[in-house]
Amino acid sequence: MARRGQSPTGTRRGAPRNQRRVRDGDVVSALARTVREVEAAVQKGRVTPGVRAKFEVVALLVREEHTRVRSDDTLSEARRGEQLKRLDGIGTILAKTAVRDPALLALLSEDAVVSAAARSLKRELLADIGVEVPAEEAPAPQPVAAAVAPERQVVPQSVISRQMANPFLAPDFSAARQDTPRPRRLAGWELLGPLLSSFERAGGGAPACMALPAPSDRFTPMGRDLMPHQGQVVAAAAAGHRTFLLADEPGLGKTAQSLLAAEAAGAYPLLVVVPNVVKTNWAREAGQWTPHRRATVIQGDGHTLDGFADIVVVNYEVLDRHVGWLGDFGFRGMVVDEAHFIKNRTSQRSQHVLELSERIRSRGAKPLLMALTGTPLINDIDDFRAIWQFLGWIDDSKPLGELIDALEETGLTPADAGFYPAARQSVIDLGIVRRRKVDVAADIPARRIADLPVELDGPAGRSIRAAERDLARRMVERYETALANRPADERVEGIDADLVRRVARVELKDSTSTKAGENVFSMMRRIGEAKAGLAADYAAQLARSAGKVVFFAKHIDVMDTAEATFTKQGVRFASIRGDQTPGARQRNIDAFVNDPEVAVAVCSLTSAGVGLNLQVASDLVLAELSWTDAEQTQAIDRSHRIGQTEPVTAWRIIAAQTMDARIAELIDSKAGLAARALDGSDEELSPSADVQLEALVALLTDALTARPGTPVAL
Repeated sequence: MARRGQSPTGTRRGAPRNQRRVRDGDVVSALARTVREVEAAVQKGRVTPGVRAKFEVVALLVREEHTRVRSDDTLSEARRGEQLKRLDGIGTILAKTAVRDPALLALLSEDAVVSAAARSLKRELLADIGVEVPAEEAPAPQPVAAAVAPERQVVPQSVISRQMANPFLAPDFSAARQDTPRPRRLAGWELLGPLLSSFERAGGGAPACMALPAPSDRFTPMGRDLMPHQGQVVAAAAAGHRTFLLADEPGLGKTAQSLLAAEAAGAYPLLVVVPNVVKTNWAREAGQWTPHRRATVIQGDGHTLDGFADIVVVNYEVLDRHVGWLGDFGFRGMVVDEAHFIKNRTSQRSQHVLELSERIRSRGAKPLLMALTGTPLINDIDDFRAIWQFLGWIDDSKPLGELIDALEETGLTPADAGFYPAARQSVIDLGIVRRRKVDVAADIPARRIADLPVELDGPAGRSIRAAERDLARRMVERYETALANRPADERVEGIDADLVRRVARVELKDSTSTKAGENVFSMMRRIGEAKAGLAADYAAQLARSAGKVVFFAKHIDVMDTAEATFTKQGVRFASIRGDQTPGARQRNIDAFVNDPEVAVAVCSLTSAGVGLNLQVASDLVLAELSWTDAEQTQAIDRSHRIGQTEPVTAWRIIAAQTMDARIAELIDSKAGLAARALDGSDEELSPSADVQLEALVALLTDALTARPGTPVAL
């Protein structure tokens, strides 16, 4: 901060005007001098509170001068162009300076809160150059936001690059909703309690879903097919609907509906907040349903983030680090997956989500806001509050906007008996969409597999990828040794496919022996152990959303990890293993089938894959891959059998960028599964050894292809 009695440019107030003093009204010259002082201080690493205040003043006045110069009719076009060019130069210096200290970047935002020190310095600078300074107004109250430690906040480098590309791109507030004050018939009535009560009072036949238009597939990319119930939500977005509580049961394609609704609404850039276990799947689904849109996933501090992407996916666990720049990014839409995660409005993640929603809503009339959850209510009706607040239907104390208008139009008050069904319908019409599997059974296959890719982060993931490289390196050495021992006239151009297959067979044979070293079987076991916690976490989410879930694993340690996860999360489970006595096994089966509190059956894929009737569940989680599709199908048939009234979905957890993903593709290709639909497939299934061999062939081929200068035989 400038010393008392000094201006930000270093001249003393009240001193005689001389050659160093800028001429009256030349704000741009004063800004140019001050920004150079800030730049020099930041380059030396001396970002004191005074330097930050100067930076704020320059950023604030540059924006004000841009507006003034553009609207000043007394300026000639040449003079206006000259002044704007000078201002742009100052803006460039500010942006480059912020790169050295990302904490300064937030100060460039149009809605950045101006500190008291900056307001004082601004008045000093304007007074020193002879600009009349109006009486100081009281600062606007700052919005209440979740408390976040400043040292936790980050701004990824790619976001800074985006800001530098256009550092003064102001958000468009021109279309923001302007509520005209008018007399309210319901003024003075407490309405939130009756609104929530209206859902508790609803009878069994009361509607649970808004009226939806005929399906639209206009935004569906080539090669993809939307189910009719999915196309209805997309059509609603295309028709102008912008808020949705999409509460379809799991397996009905909420991700695809959200992505194509954003396409129909033009809601880009789009922010997607999700649990950690599904963030990779969101990026994958975006690539399939909106292939012309760039999607990026925030990992950790965002070092790999694409700041120019159309779709930004962030998980709840790291949201606190990024909430600052996300609020300034200019999103036109926001999707919150597993929205029941924000039901506790006092939690940090709930406050962050609500803050971001409020900032997005303040920037435009109708941003797309979607809350996705199979379970909008966990404990009681009050769980609706945070979700409704995210959607902008209510605030802490009252209904807002379209909801209060709809309640006024009913002509009723909470004292009238008819108020409650009318109020409930008013909320539903704002965008509650609820379909069950049984409601849309005609839309979806009776049995299907849905792959859920997950990222293996941390030491376990790095260790697995290193082990895969070691396995590939060992096979490459065998290949090169065999190739070197061949006569020159027997060598082929490029990669010798026959030799690759022979090397893979030798490796597979060694894998079944007692030889030491990483092999295809130990690799798959390690991958299963690494994704066990993620698979169990997803199963717990399914159990909360859809009811009973069957969790299949091959190895005991994977089952142990899953059961420990369920215990920690308070999810009751029954364990069905091969080492149990027949009596113990049957008691656990009966508990899962008959006890409504037992949400998950943890089953051994090999021991429980046959001889069980678990049709009480329509969702399965396959935590580890089988070596054959037949074994996988047997597990699914534990639920898909006589007595099952709903379509069955098997959620196959796949470790992305590992051998796991390659083996999943091989199993499907060997079984000839079209679009992962199991029904009607009568092809002969390949033995497990074929999949194991092909996995090693693919691993060796990829390693050989990746070598510099290796030609590929056509």
